[in-house]
Amino acid sequence: MSRRLPPLNALKVFEAAARHLSFTKAAEELFVTQAAVSHQIKLLEENLSIKLFRRKNRSLLLTEEGQSYFLDIKDIFINITDATEKLLSKNASGALTVASAPSFAIQWLVPRLAQFSELHPEIDVRIKAIDLDDGMLTDDVDVAIYYGRGNWPSIRSDKLRSEYLIPVCAPSLLSKDIPLNSPKDLSKHTLLHDMSRKDWRQWCRQVGVTEINVNHGPIFSLSTLVLQAAIYGQGVALGYSVLARPEIEAGRLVCPFEEFLLSKDAYYIVSEDSSSELGKIKAFREWMLSLFKREESMSQMPIGMK
Repeated sequence: MSRRLPPLNALKVFEAAARHLSFTKAAEELFVTQAAVSHQIKLLEENLSIKLFRRKNRSLLLTEEGQSYFLDIKDIFINITDATEKLLSKNASGALTVASAPSFAIQWLVPRLAQFSELHPEIDVRIKAIDLDDGMLTDDVDVAIYYGRGNWPSIRSDKLRSEYLIPVCAPSLLSKDIPLNSPKDLSKHTLLHDMSRKDWRQWCRQVGVTEINVNHGPIFSLSTLVLQAAIYGQGVALGYSVLARPEIEAGRLVCPFEEFLLSKDAYYIVSEDSSSELGKIKAFREWMLSLFKREESMSQMPIGMK
């Protein structure tokens, strides 16, 4: 024999309205209109064939049946809330697998990971290197850092920051006899390419320099590799500001000129919609968003424009 249950949404509305003795306050709590609350109460009363509320001098009161019903069901909603919080708290600790491109993990994430561990010692972070930001989260990944347009289907994505590409080179390159005072001087230097030649080609087009042959120079498959080549004085790289910043602050790289290229892509922290509010995932996302915001507020312009 099947059990008879009233409409659960109407039951939730009734519990809020009975607790507040106000349709208006119930509507505010549930983020619906007062008319929607009235509709759900009417639906519940019709389903039960019982009057639950009555009006007296502009006040909302429970009927005797409504009062008895409210006292019987209110603990059910408290138990549901407690069970949900208990479930989420279980997922606030343990292992958290974070997927990231190797260059971002090496240059940005790993040096800052101790800060997160200090805030959340109960969470053990595991870093997994990935090659492609294809929007397909595997079952063994809780959170990922993607670089793209933020339009990955079926996953939650929160923008961390936009990215700039800036020319960088070793300080020793500036002290050599070959000048590097303006973008035109790049024609006398080796260009170092990250993945392809398109970034240098776009940068030259934006700056208005036509004397440079961007079809020469080595190509590196990782951003960290092109930065390392620049550090060792092998040429001038067009580096991503987020990744190049530690090397610039340490004095291993310098920006020979201020011209920069704003990328159409940005950094995002992503997770499955269904698990995005779990304790450990939410904690890591909020830490990343807060840290990027704080670091960006400390530097209102790209490194190359300082």
